[in-house]
Amino acid sequence: MSLEAARLGLHPGQKATDAMALVPELTTAEAEPEADAQALSALVDWCVRFSPAVAADPPDGLVLDISGLAHLWGGEAELMADFRVRLAGAGVFVRLAVADTAAAAWGLAHYGRDGTIAAPGAQREALGGLPPAALKLDLETAAQIERLGFRRLSQLFALPRGPFAKRFGQAALMRLDQALGRTAEALAFRRPSTPWLARLAFAEPISAPEDLARVAFDAAAKLCARLDEAGKGARRFELFFHRLDGASPSVAAGLALPGRDAKRIAKLLAPKIETVDPGFGIEVVTLAAFEVEALSGRQAELQGAARPGVEEGLSPLVDRLVNRLGEDRVWRAVPVESHVPEASLARGRPLAPAAGARPWDPEAPRPVRLFRRPEPLEAVVALTPDDPPNQFRWRGRLHRVRRAEGPERVGEEWWKGEIEAVSVGHVRDYYRVEDADGGRFWLFRAGLYDAGEPPKWWLHGVFG
Repeated sequence: MSLEAARLGLHPGQKATDAMALVPELTTAEAEPEADAQALSALVDWCVRFSPAVAADPPDGLVLDISGLAHLWGGEAELMADFRVRLAGAGVFVRLAVADTAAAAWGLAHYGRDGTIAAPGAQREALGGLPPAALKLDLETAAQIERLGFRRLSQLFALPRGPFAKRFGQAALMRLDQALGRTAEALAFRRPSTPWLARLAFAEPISAPEDLARVAFDAAAKLCARLDEAGKGARRFELFFHRLDGASPSVAAGLALPGRDAKRIAKLLAPKIETVDPGFGIEVVTLAAFEVEALSGRQAELQGAARPGVEEGLSPLVDRLVNRLGEDRVWRAVPVESHVPEASLARGRPLAPAAGARPWDPEAPRPVRLFRRPEPLEAVVALTPDDPPNQFRWRGRLHRVRRAEGPERVGEEWWKGEIEAVSVGHVRDYYRVEDADGGRFWLFRAGLYDAGEPPKWWLHGVFG
């Protein structure tokens, strides 16, 4: 709600007729909850310049964890003032409060004096003069408490816990405990709080591409030094550029294996930094590391030693391909325990081990190239129903079979569904065949043999 509306006596939840009676020239419009949620989400992203842990409090609230951050602005009051000025410049007016607990900060912001900063451990005294609704209770419970004559939270604080919970419910007691810090409150931070963050602030805004590339390396060096001290590495790094206009464009780079090489990370980020619009200038950059894992140190390669390992050879190539083409285009096939060909593999990270998965059965080899959909064959000739074909036509070309192996019968996984739904028409007899030119194919006959109908043959993949 804006300040102008409050001065006119308007408030959320007010009936339209009552509002029109107070302000005859009032113009109304339909509420847009989805647009409001999107705007709040964008505001959460913007607030990362003030804290790496920001949670939305729908429909119109924000919770920022500023533990250990206020000194960067010179104190809590200075941080709050900077926050207020920046939002006011964007046409957003807020009520702010700082307290040890999120519940206490909510109550002070909504029912206390705007800009209140509760002293550490003094939320009980700060909340004492506020009404019961400051505990963020449901309307019925808050009204019941006030009907019984409890107008201030200090009166509730003095009540025994047992009678309080019995009369007003466990939910009201939990909100009271959360406000006083007796019980932790679960907050869904948009970006979970992580120590793996490096921040660089500049005396003057920067905008030149070479400056952006340089600070990317500086931030990576700072963060990777901390990772090295902790014996850890990360799989994903995201670099945020906080502009003067409040926008925070970002670029990200992923690694196939956990790493902490600043030069390598900066090199992966460099092509993407060229797409960043610096606007009127960038005053702060933040580099965050995600998917942090333990990473043991490696001995440097001895002179004349053996060939480089995966991390020195294949991993950098995979990283360049993934960051250039996209994660969905660079992957490796991971075996899945299923005898149905289409369900026997899944996409996995290029260099990640297939944990817990069995390898493919060497007695039932699968083709290197498996078609998304089997392709029909023509002019198939087989001597008996269970014999492999002697010839077949595929894509207009006739192939004469020189060697063949099979059949390998594959049916439905009946144990995964209803028994009544299993059909013999879904049975396949697969053959591995080689033609006269040396081409090797994987084909099958669909369904069981029926003397009244010609068999249907399909090609499902090719070997080599």
